[in-house]
Amino acid sequence: MKRIDEFKTFVRSKPNLINYVRNNEMTWQKFYELWDLYGPDHEIWQKYNVSTNANPVEEFTRMIKNIDMDSLRRNIGTIQKGISLFQELFKKDNSETNEPKEPYTPRPLYRRFDD
Repeated sequence: MKRIDEFKTFVRSKPNLINYVRNNEMTWQKFYELWDLYGPDHEIWQKYNVSTNANPVEEFTRMIKNIDMDSLRRNIGTIQKGISLFQELFKKDNSETNEPKEPYTPRPLYRRFDD
């Protein structure tokens, strides 16, 4: 039980391992076997992009650096064109018709359609 508690402590210090398990890339069993075989300080953990000092700001900065800005601009342009097209299709523009629109008057309840 002591080894399992040590492994749990190791996992708590490496929160990125959870993502590998959630994405079905690894299992806890495989991680435990690696930890048991190599230990917590082996270079194998670098493969899983696990740092000992997990800093959210550094992770966010690394994520931003990996974004392809040209691809992002193209995708935003495509989205803007789609939104413009959608707006044009559903735009209610009464200026195109010269006839004034008559106000709606409800039909009396006691009358039928053919009366």
